Amino acid sequence: VQLQASGGGVVQTGASLRLSCAASGRTFRSMTVAWFRQAPGKEREFVAGVLRSSGTTYYTDSVKGRFTISRDNAENTAYLQMNNLKPEDTAVYYCAAAYKIIVSAFRSYRSYDYWGQGTQVTVSS
Repeated sequence: VQLQASGGGVVQTGASLRLSCAASGRTFRSMTVAWFRQAPGKEREFVAGVLRSSGTTYYTDSVKGRFTISRDNAENTAYLQMNNLKPEDTAVYYCAAAYKIIVSAFRSYRSYDYWGQGTQVTVSS
């Protein structure tokens, strides 16, 4: 499976961006998908994810109400709609996927086997 992330850019505070994660290879519908981000000097952190089994979505607290994760299994693509962006959202965003995942470790980057190359999001104040 190969993941291709896109959609990043440089925007001002309050703007919106939609990130895309296109998957090739085996079917995407069997995979749990998540978005992580990493700012300079910081660890990679969980942003949002959608479980394969239930379709339940999860978000880190700082993005709740602003970001929405979704997936289009027919198109083998996942999305992260980001609204009301803030400077603290500035980071490289990565999409990740896994066929098998332990729900209790869902937010850990170590649980994911497949990663996109990352797309830079910069929010200026």
